[in-house]
Amino acid sequence: MAVINFGGVDENVVTREEFPLEKAREILKNEVIAVLGYGVQGPGQSLNLRDNGFNVIVGQRKGGKTWDKAVSDGWVPGETLFEIEEACKRATIIQFLLSDAGQIEVWPRIKPYLTAGKALYFSHGFGITYKERTHIIPPADIDVIMIAPKGSGTSLRRMFLQGRGLNSSYAVYQDATGRAKERVIALGIGVGSGYLFETTFKREVYSDLTGERGTLMGAIQGLLLAQYEVLRENGHEPSEAFNETVEELTQSLMPLFAEKGMDWMYANCSTTAQRGALDWMGPFHDAVKPVFEKLYKEVVCGNEAQRSIDTNSKPDYRERLNEELAALRESEMWRTGAVVRKLRPENN
Repeated sequence: MAVINFGGVDENVVTREEFPLEKAREILKNEVIAVLGYGVQGPGQSLNLRDNGFNVIVGQRKGGKTWDKAVSDGWVPGETLFEIEEACKRATIIQFLLSDAGQIEVWPRIKPYLTAGKALYFSHGFGITYKERTHIIPPADIDVIMIAPKGSGTSLRRMFLQGRGLNSSYAVYQDATGRAKERVIALGIGVGSGYLFETTFKREVYSDLTGERGTLMGAIQGLLLAQYEVLRENGHEPSEAFNETVEELTQSLMPLFAEKGMDWMYANCSTTAQRGALDWMGPFHDAVKPVFEKLYKEVVCGNEAQRSIDTNSKPDYRERLNEELAALRESEMWRTGAVVRKLRPENN
């Protein structure tokens, strides 16, 4: 483990150089890893583990779309693809990668298979952190660990196939065997992480829920829509409003931002753009920080988790969600975006 200074603060990180894949394989050579769930994280993590040479099986409800997707990805029924209970029975490490709502529903079915010495693996701290609400309370004689890739399973898989790695956090909630830490780090390397940084289940879920509702998804949509609306209300055509709001951000500026940071992105813009950005970042910061403070408090006290549990447990949740997503997709801004994407040179 290396101590790296991030902006003046020392943190413990694990890199692939100091913890190579061969070491991870050696640590897990006698383990059977069952990946439960084949939705968001399951495909990427299971396929990366399989390609990296680990003994992996998938547990999934037979007959559903995700079962068929697993088969199309090369998992063989009766050999590497099983019903959830059978996969849990065979496994020594159970990767619990169902949705938060799915974990609550399936928990009673997998708990009997969490026998002494096994490891229960999460990629999100939700179920454990809010255990009074989810009722996910593991037995005391198993390891409870987490690898949380900082992105979707699709990104994890795509970057793996490109020979890159998606950074992940790791945490040990319960170490019953004395091997929890080496197990979790080996799994982090196995799923294709770039580097691993240490956290706790609580810190992961607090930062994750804040990030999803904030800059990663909720806030960015709200910010983009507000600017798009102002431009449209002042006579700008949809194409111009979208290009100035979204296309330039994602296609030109964000790649610079990702490559070397915000300061480097600023340095590669006009002096007029630099001046305006420096002048206006303060008012934007002051306007949105109270919203983030309120959001974080809602996450920590559990209100945000309870809203998610209550909503996701309703019988018509999927239908209502699809209606909301359809409204987003059919909004003028994103219908304009679909046309703009088709006009990109690579698509012609």
